[in-house]
Amino acid sequence: MDKKQRCGWCEGDALYEAYHDQEWGVPVYDDDTLFEFLTLETFQAGLSWITVLRKRENFRKAFDDFNYKKIANYNQDKIDELLQDAGIIRNKLKVKATVTNAQAFIKIQQEFGSFSEYIWGFVDGKPIKNALTNYKEAPANTPLSDTISKDLKKRGFKFVGTTVIYAHMQATGMVNDHEVDCFRYNQV
Repeated sequence: MDKKQRCGWCEGDALYEAYHDQEWGVPVYDDDTLFEFLTLETFQAGLSWITVLRKRENFRKAFDDFNYKKIANYNQDKIDELLQDAGIIRNKLKVKATVTNAQAFIKIQQEFGSFSEYIWGFVDGKPIKNALTNYKEAPANTPLSDTISKDLKKRGFKFVGTTVIYAHMQATGMVNDHEVDCFRYNQV
């Protein structure tokens, strides 16, 4: 039996535990993965992360493996096709936002050299390491997530509220919110 000490939010679900153990909080610096997480976080808005995680493979298929260059050129026919795909979250505004966000993502790459340079610039390229004893202590947002959210919105992104951005920061390792007793806390 697996006796690893994990963050309380993931315990009891094999998919959640695997995500927690292998991905959550690991610093991500490549643009492809950053775009995938940002897209999944936007679809999570108003839903639980496990709902999105269970549909992740369907999202990958539906959205061309999160190829933002392809997504930026999706036309109305492709959007209509996505809205018929029962394997994803069929929210018209979120699907359209994904196309808009892909276009804005490319503009940031053109301005900063990469999206990674842009987003990690908010934390000087290094993760913020918090010291939570219980995952329930983690904030839903912070002044920094407020700042990033405002800047992304100014650059044309949609569905990037401060809570979505803080979740993105946690997922991509910009902030380490593993509980201090979690086996991953010092690993990431």
